[in-house]
Amino acid sequence: MSQQNQKQLNSTGDLLELNLGPQHPSTHGVLRLKLKLDGELIVSAEPVIGYLHTGIEKECETRTYHQVFTLVDRIDYLSGPAEEQAFAGAVEKLMSIDVPERAQIIRVIILELSRVASHLIWVGTSALELNMSSVFMYAFAEREKILDIFEALSGARMFPSFWRIGGIAKDLNPEFESAVRLFIKEFPNTWKDLDNLLTNNYVWCERLQGIAIIDQQLCEEFMCTGPVLRAAGVAYDIRRAFPYLGYENYQFETPIQSAGDSYARYLVRLEELRQSCSIIEQALNKLKPGPVITNNRKVALPPRSELPRSMEAVIHQFKLVSEGFHPPAGMIYEAVESARGELGHFVISDGSNKPYRVRVRSPSFPHVHVLQEVLVREKLSDVVVGIASMDPILGDVDR
Repeated sequence: MSQQNQKQLNSTGDLLELNLGPQHPSTHGVLRLKLKLDGELIVSAEPVIGYLHTGIEKECETRTYHQVFTLVDRIDYLSGPAEEQAFAGAVEKLMSIDVPERAQIIRVIILELSRVASHLIWVGTSALELNMSSVFMYAFAEREKILDIFEALSGARMFPSFWRIGGIAKDLNPEFESAVRLFIKEFPNTWKDLDNLLTNNYVWCERLQGIAIIDQQLCEEFMCTGPVLRAAGVAYDIRRAFPYLGYENYQFETPIQSAGDSYARYLVRLEELRQSCSIIEQALNKLKPGPVITNNRKVALPPRSELPRSMEAVIHQFKLVSEGFHPPAGMIYEAVESARGELGHFVISDGSNKPYRVRVRSPSFPHVHVLQEVLVREKLSDVVVGIASMDPILGDVDR
């Protein structure tokens, strides 16, 4: 706790120590907060992490580059495609591999669908924590449509594992484009329902406005990014600042607010839902036939149609499946804009078929860390609101 906050708190009696979590359902996973209370007033809030530690970063050192995808998309388990893009982008830059245009567009569509699904589960669970169960039903019903699209595309719902170095696993299924177009056609009605249910709702506004304020200075101190930073008035979006996958060719706005409180973060995420749908529609209109993975046979599996008649294709298939490929020695950092903020993968290669080191820059970690500052002088009933407004994913923190 900062000295400024310490000076502003004048205890009138003995402090009560209270553990909120790790079992509490409103701590968004297995987060533990060690609270000290002066009556209902929070004197200090110490986040305790590590209950979900999986060792994924270390596990990546024991897998070939292609096998890493099934690990990293379980770090932020609500935005798996963003994790895959960060890792794939790093390796592709390290190896100077160009991703075909069609594959880039498909990646954009999946990334934005994943962002919409993540924001929907955030708004649904945040409302449920304030006893607004109807909002939860609206949000989850819409999220199910996205998961159905992912399932038809890849066979998996939450973890499509659709990325490959140099492109994607396979081309789109015939129903994909029509299913996505139907979703973005119907979604504005759901968005209006969410807006009508929450934006001017007296209870929602009273519980969120003025709670857990994070200004620009605090964002800089704790390296907060994403909706948390944009709610403090900073229009920083990696898709704009450091474009990848051709995001510079898409027209979309970067929503910002100035209040920096929980309500401002809600407004930013609500508008991001609309902007993501706009990007998806533009990407669908850009789709045209073409390859979906690089033609570099040292990296990508050869088409199955070549295997019966080409010994060279069989050799490449065998080598890639059994051993993988060997990027040149070096190190690189690749960042993407996930639903929670800047997600970066720092990859070191020693020239072998497995990463020497993979380090993840988690957007959720600083957002959990900053809780020790922003919850001080709030009331106990506001703790759940403050945590929810950060939208932390504990798998993203405990790696």
